[in-house]
Amino acid sequence: MENQEAVIAQITKEKVVDDATMQTILAQQRQTGQSIVSILKQNNLLNEEQLTKIIAVSQGIEYIDLSSDKIDPMTAHLLTYEMVSRYNVIPVRKEGKKLIVAMGAPLNLSVRDQIEMKTGYEVCPVAASPAAIRQAVNFHFSVRDVTKQTIVSMRLKQEPAGGQIQDNILESKLSEAERESAQVVETPITRLVTSIINGAIDARASDIHLEPRATDMQVRYRIDGLLHDTLNVPAAAQLEVISHIKIMAEMDISEKRVPQDGHISVQHSGRDYDLRVSSLPATGGEKIVIRILDKYAGKWSLDTVVPRQEDNEKFRRLVNNPYGMILLTGPTGCGKTTTLYSVLQLLNNPDVNIVTVEDPVEYRLEGITQVQVRPAAGVTFASSLRSIVRQDPDIILIGEIRDGETAEIAVSAALTGHVVLSTLHTNDAAGAISRLINLNVAPFLVASALLGTVAQRLVRTICKNCKQGYKPSNEELRTIFGKSLPDKEIQFYRGTGCQACRNTGYLGRKGVFEILPVSQQIHRMITDIRSDEDIKQQAIKEGMRTLTKAAIDEVLEGNTTVEELIRGIDLRAD
Repeated sequence: MENQEAVIAQITKEKVVDDATMQTILAQQRQTGQSIVSILKQNNLLNEEQLTKIIAVSQGIEYIDLSSDKIDPMTAHLLTYEMVSRYNVIPVRKEGKKLIVAMGAPLNLSVRDQIEMKTGYEVCPVAASPAAIRQAVNFHFSVRDVTKQTIVSMRLKQEPAGGQIQDNILESKLSEAERESAQVVETPITRLVTSIINGAIDARASDIHLEPRATDMQVRYRIDGLLHDTLNVPAAAQLEVISHIKIMAEMDISEKRVPQDGHISVQHSGRDYDLRVSSLPATGGEKIVIRILDKYAGKWSLDTVVPRQEDNEKFRRLVNNPYGMILLTGPTGCGKTTTLYSVLQLLNNPDVNIVTVEDPVEYRLEGITQVQVRPAAGVTFASSLRSIVRQDPDIILIGEIRDGETAEIAVSAALTGHVVLSTLHTNDAAGAISRLINLNVAPFLVASALLGTVAQRLVRTICKNCKQGYKPSNEELRTIFGKSLPDKEIQFYRGTGCQACRNTGYLGRKGVFEILPVSQQIHRMITDIRSDEDIKQQAIKEGMRTLTKAAIDEVLEGNTTVEELIRGIDLRAD
């Protein structure tokens, strides 16, 4: 039963709505009989934390603001990782025979009963936002801890009666709670693999690398473009871990001499993920790389992928043409596919026929026909394109132009009334033009077909939770401004490192773009086979912002750092 007075008092304290809106809500509540909380939810007037606080107050339950120093680590491990992650709960502290447990749904009696049966304590629930609980679980049940417990459980199952766990299995001793939770695991290898995968998803990793070595197997996560050491799995468990992953990916576990590819679908924290698994025979055993694809990521809009208004408007002008070719350039892993998918989302409507040919198909897009390249079966980019142009397409996406035949068909399609989107591996936007010509496409055809080229890079963004301003050194200022240092004092920003960003100072990445529309003057320069540098300089005169300038603007606006600029952008290009 909702305590209306308490809810109103909490809304006033939190300043969720103004007085006029509150009066409207109360009138609706009297008219419909709905609770105030329900009305607030229907009108999307609450964020997750505000909603949790108000529901807690309405039910007479204490709300707590979770942080790592408020949770007793020993108490947290009274429950297994499976329980805390499945039910989104975490024990906070003990008070005699009572166990204070932070819960996203503190009124769930079934979960409270299971916790009491597991721990033997009387559960006293407190409310915390689901996001705060997930962050606390990730902190106290890191993949290292879960793996440590799993390895011990494996030893316990193999240990003879009266035997002892060898001290050299682990570098540190387990607490009583950790040992107790390890004993209840029924499938240690399953738990180990699950913890590695879930740990990667929680860390926002794009890839998992499992690399065999002489004494152990190293596990590394690629987070925001960089690899980070995560844990070491003992050599004794290496073959079982690799075999389990290959079974999950429907790969041949008996074949260890040739590379294989597989696919796994998993669900974690209510979201679905595709895992692309690749095995590679190497010295010491098979190396496994797992690419993590969030199925919901395919719904990213162009406004999210290209947030800067100037760049967004240039993109929209390019893609709103009735026909022609748009090329994205940059190295592997710079976000070209994501940008192309965001363009497809913009163009996708019932009036057009969109067909893609990709290697591999990374995200499934509803309403779009997607073709997977299979060279072993004779399905190449070129052969697929020949079939696609006979399917009456309006828009064609080609994952990558790799050869002259594909380039020729793509240019021909762009000249015959189709919008063609594709990628090339060149350093800048102007380089894509000469690359097409080098693939034996006639310059006048390139000039006629091409709407524009876009070079793209990703830079890590500063973590907002630990972002701090500082006075830059003269060396940093020269990196940004050259020899003409500014007269006024400039403030730069960097992250000091915190739990949210895994002490890196960075959280997430952002695209920077160099957009080169093909104007009439550049059209003539392409036909005359002018150099990349000449075309680039003409584009700059016409208002093109180079990759270096785009990244420098991100530094000056406090979104990234000078170190990231130097790491991610080739400053010699300008």
